Amino acid sequence: MQSTLSLSLSSPSSIPRSDRAIVAGNGSSIVPRSLRLCGLRKEAFGLQSSNAVVRIVAPSKPRRVNKVSASLSSNGSPPKFDYDLIIIGAGVGGHGAALHAVEKGLKTAIIEGDVVGGTCVNRGCVPSKALLAVSGRMRELQNEHHMKAFGLQVAAAGYDRQAVADHANNLASKIRSNLTNSMKALGVDILTGVGTILGPQKVKYGTDNVITAKDIIIATGSVPSVPKGIEVDGKTVITSDHALKLEFVPDWIAIVGSGYIGLEFSDVYTALGSEVTFVEALDQLMPGFDPEIGKLAQRVLINPRKIDFHTGVFASKITPAKDGRPVTIELVDAKTKELKDTLEVDAALIATGRAPHTKGLGLENINVETQRGFVPVDEHMRVIDAKGKLVPHLYCIGDANGKMMLAHAASAQGISVVEQVSGKDHVLNHLSIPAACFTHPEISMVGLTEPQAREKAEKEGFEVSVAKTSFKANTKALAENEGEGLAKLIYRPDNGEILGVHIFGLHAADLIHEASNAIAMGNRIQDIKFAVHAHPTLSEVLDELFKSAKVKGNISSGVGEAVAV
Repeated sequence: MQSTLSLSLSSPSSIPRSDRAIVAGNGSSIVPRSLRLCGLRKEAFGLQSSNAVVRIVAPSKPRRVNKVSASLSSNGSPPKFDYDLIIIGAGVGGHGAALHAVEKGLKTAIIEGDVVGGTCVNRGCVPSKALLAVSGRMRELQNEHHMKAFGLQVAAAGYDRQAVADHANNLASKIRSNLTNSMKALGVDILTGVGTILGPQKVKYGTDNVITAKDIIIATGSVPSVPKGIEVDGKTVITSDHALKLEFVPDWIAIVGSGYIGLEFSDVYTALGSEVTFVEALDQLMPGFDPEIGKLAQRVLINPRKIDFHTGVFASKITPAKDGRPVTIELVDAKTKELKDTLEVDAALIATGRAPHTKGLGLENINVETQRGFVPVDEHMRVIDAKGKLVPHLYCIGDANGKMMLAHAASAQGISVVEQVSGKDHVLNHLSIPAACFTHPEISMVGLTEPQAREKAEKEGFEVSVAKTSFKANTKALAENEGEGLAKLIYRPDNGEILGVHIFGLHAADLIHEASNAIAMGNRIQDIKFAVHAHPTLSEVLDELFKSAKVKGNISSGVGEAVAV
């Protein structure tokens, strides 16, 4: 049976031509450009069958979206606030929220107790990419076989440590300046000082400056997590904050943790001449990655390089180098807690993840209790108090809520919150948010890993299929002499839903977005397998991946059907 969905637009009955639905010859409708599906699957709109029709219906009278408003003052009139929106924290998440708030016409202030840009710009993803850019070039210049394949002869490559460090620092300074200037140019008030919540819709910053706002967003980010028993001196036992300064390159460094941070720094240090030892508490390296991708990455990124590893052990105690003695690391069995070994190295990098930066926020003033330091929120990023009730007009985004500790996830959450305070219902689909590890080659992913997908399938009763393509079959990758790589698609063969995509290979971090956008827009494999990709490009890896998938039947999402012109 043909199903119909009517969507009412909150606008006058006279709809501009560009916003009208386009009706194809088969009677189906194309969603107008102005209608955002917000990363929701098509089922959320009631589109269940392949011949569903979407009709955009203009109401006979303009309809105003009802916004949530603050309580009335004693005289019955709406209270007056200093700002429409206050954001505590000027990292990538706070910056994204502020820019979108200005676009929505909200009077906005952002409070920063340190420096604009937060962890990502100053002590994280931005300076680390500068170091990784250096390591990538060093690695290529040092690979004599690789150079000879191009007919190139290169003398021994060297580097200037201070110049490399300056490159990272200068990039962070430039991006920080760009972020600051972009907010100032748009009229965002940047307030300096530590932000503290005094009560509902009231914030203090600095010593005694008190301001009010209709809505408040917490965006205070995170700090490096250091387990008990580890003494960080900032010189020989360091966190990623210290490592990015590249004050010295040790001959032998132990990296505690083999996740994103540990892997990227192993790429940097080995390219600059260090030997690396990984210490991983779980039974395998790279535990957060799809297992098949992790095994391939280990074969390429770990085994051929000057890297060894200990798995299934904790670094129970780490003592910095002192008085001519090396850094000592006591390793205990992760299960029995018995001492297994003691390492003596030149330096140790603690890459065991990050912890939310939420102390001193004044959460006790609004009866909010953190969970392992994270601020509890619902799917709309609304803060939940100790009694399980929503705190009115208070939101928390990014690392501080722990839903997905990625800078771009924080920004997406901030934009979603601004949509809500502007009167629109918006829920962010976190399964559509990609992640990447900028090693050489890169690793990227979106959605579920294969074990996660199979666990979900078993609970919900559907089949899971897997398709794979190799970079060895891609012309552009072979032209670059970079054929080592794999792309993996995890999907439902009954309806073509994309459950996850994982890529290991040249420019994987750039390639993943075709898959993440497809998930965000609710596209199915049968919708995108006919898309055209320029030849020869790396994007054809994804093209071949989707084309190789076998979907039963011809079920379409009904979104974005082509119009013949």
